[in-house]
Amino acid sequence: MRILLLNPNISDSVSDLIRAEAQRSASPGTEIEVLTAPFGMAYIETRFEALVGAYAAAQMAAEHCARADAVVVAAFGDPGLTGLRELLPVPVTGMTEAALATAHLLGHRFSIIAISQRIQAWYRETVESYGFGDRLASIRALDRPLSSIGGVQEEHAQALKELAERAVAEDGAEVIILAGAPLAGLARSLHGQLPVPVVDGVSSAVRHAETLAALKPCRAVRGSFAPPPAKPNKGLPPAIAALLDAHQR
Repeated sequence: MRILLLNPNISDSVSDLIRAEAQRSASPGTEIEVLTAPFGMAYIETRFEALVGAYAAAQMAAEHCARADAVVVAAFGDPGLTGLRELLPVPVTGMTEAALATAHLLGHRFSIIAISQRIQAWYRETVESYGFGDRLASIRALDRPLSSIGGVQEEHAQALKELAERAVAEDGAEVIILAGAPLAGLARSLHGQLPVPVVDGVSSAVRHAETLAALKPCRAVRGSFAPPPAKPNKGLPPAIAALLDAHQR
């Protein structure tokens, strides 16, 4: 089985964190491939940056999905996920969707621990779009500059842990979700140090992707996730144009 993880930002250091946690989490025999966006932002924390990231994810997916059994959007907020699900010939999931599904099985109310204050509105909208808004206890985030996006865990580990402890004590969280690819693997470090389960988006996404690939679901041909209808297009990257054409014949 081959899982393709798409990092929709340009930070190779974040891709390294994604790859390390994905390889630790994958089943024996599962091959992991991580791609870094060829354009875009160092990390995504606003709706517009998510828009750019979604386009980068679409381009990478179109170019490389033929050799994958499942695809993961490896950024919290899942930029472009639902659009990719319409078009790609293999199952698609994302860090947020998978983390929420995992948290749903571990407790009722969950809190998200994030790396920036600005990111909170977009995360809340994403959670609500998946139908989990009434189970979100809180979003707590760092309120300090980030000197290195790939070094957030090392630089702010204690502050992130304290945010999680406050979410449990003050917000009633029964599960903690560590949000964002820069925090990939931190849940392992915190295992047993918090009084509730801690969920990692990358490991959740890899395991859910393996399950989806193993189930071999058929492609939707009706409903909102059917392939886009045929229509003229112009100026698209060749791989996207070809994928559209393949599904519209």
